[in-house]
Amino acid sequence: MSQALYRKYRPQGWAEVVGQQHIVQTLRNAIVGDRVAHAYLFAGPRGTGKTTLARLLSKAVNCLNDDKTQRPCNECDYCRAVNENRFLDLIEIDAASNTSVDDVRDLRDKINFAPTQGKFKIYIIDEVHMLSTAAFNALLKTLEEPPSHAIFVLATTEIHKIPATVLSRCQRHEFRRVPVDEIVGQLKTIAAAENIQADGDALALIARQSAGGMRDAISLLDQLSSTGERITLDLAQTVLGTATSQTVLDLVASIADPNPGRGLEEIHRALDGGADPRALSRQIVDYLRGLMLIQMGNASQVETTRDIKETMIKHADAFTPVAVLRMMRIFNEAATDSRGSWQPSLPLELAFAEVLEPPAESAPVAPASKVSAKPPAKSAPKTPVAPQSGGASASAIPASEVIKVWKQVQNALRKDYANLAALLNSVSSIDVQDGTLVLGFASDVLMSKMQDEEKQLTNQALSDLLGVTLDIRCEVTNAKGKVPPHVPQDGMVATAIHQGGEIVDVQE
Repeated sequence: MSQALYRKYRPQGWAEVVGQQHIVQTLRNAIVGDRVAHAYLFAGPRGTGKTTLARLLSKAVNCLNDDKTQRPCNECDYCRAVNENRFLDLIEIDAASNTSVDDVRDLRDKINFAPTQGKFKIYIIDEVHMLSTAAFNALLKTLEEPPSHAIFVLATTEIHKIPATVLSRCQRHEFRRVPVDEIVGQLKTIAAAENIQADGDALALIARQSAGGMRDAISLLDQLSSTGERITLDLAQTVLGTATSQTVLDLVASIADPNPGRGLEEIHRALDGGADPRALSRQIVDYLRGLMLIQMGNASQVETTRDIKETMIKHADAFTPVAVLRMMRIFNEAATDSRGSWQPSLPLELAFAEVLEPPAESAPVAPASKVSAKPPAKSAPKTPVAPQSGGASASAIPASEVIKVWKQVQNALRKDYANLAALLNSVSSIDVQDGTLVLGFASDVLMSKMQDEEKQLTNQALSDLLGVTLDIRCEVTNAKGKVPPHVPQDGMVATAIHQGGEIVDVQE
């Protein structure tokens, strides 16, 4: 059985380590100066060299070379024993499968025994954050005052789960994600050594897909090399699932037209062919991200073929930046929807339908933090302003549209009109009747606070969000039988309330 490339090319000396020079220099200085700590904590993303450097440290502290600057030498008996996984004083423990306090107590009982071969016993505890609270407590005393022959190296990808009492007893080193150019350089070296034919842009894609993890990048290269073909960008995109499929191109084109029937047909054709809806959603998001980069003047960062990039440039011109951002958010929700569904394709279909549905107003909706509500001038008329030309008709705005933006209305007013925002939060029902917004309050006292000025401020905030103005009428409503403003007015909960039910608990 052939050896995996990431194991075959695991660094055996300090100079071979890529991307963690700040840690390598510190450890080398500790070896030369005979200032090795009794406990280290290596923290960082997976595949960035934590276990590799722990093994290098174990070789260096036990190396028999008289010149400390040359440790580890990889030539003495102890160095070769570590490289061949037969060094008895290097103990690697997987905390994920040894989480109990009994496991740590067993380790603590054995640690006092002298080393079998070398000068030091090295304990590497991988994924140490998986230890239980009791196990951490059992480890504390040993970490603080270990025997002179013992060195601990704790490795973790989730440092926030490590108790402060443990952190304070270790010398801490933060591993960083390896830069793309350094990963590409290492992949080229391995490809040359293994006689793997690979294009530079394909290696760059592999490096980006690895998200800064050298081990993941080498594993991807190993996977692609097994195809027996030259590793081109097309091959890499196809195998790694990042290729822009014709379905994505046709789907975006159907949004630009717009042509809903064609778009749904493309979705169903892809799904009937075995495509995963969430994976297809991710491809759409990735494609839209490319459009965003082109619109921002960063077309060089888009890794794709020349033909597809030409199509992307056309699509980037067909949409506004705001529209691209909106589509990215909507399809990203479908891509990350982990709730499941009786119909797996439903989140993707809903996302497609939503991007085709224009916002209630002709202009893009501004974020809540950008909306400003200014007090009206003293000469402002008491009657509402007529809807802006091109905006939606007030009579055509359903209550559901007002309910959707009601929180945004409160947020827009909160900074300058905190009392009004609080008053709007107490609204118990929202309805739109013949172009009039009917706000229900639980008491006369609350309703009396909604004077003309408060109505006009509320109207202005709604106008900024929906592009229409509405008459506002307030009334006292009994909570029984009334649907709260943030509950869908046509849903099952609303139906239950109309039938006499009451909301007794709300879970976010």
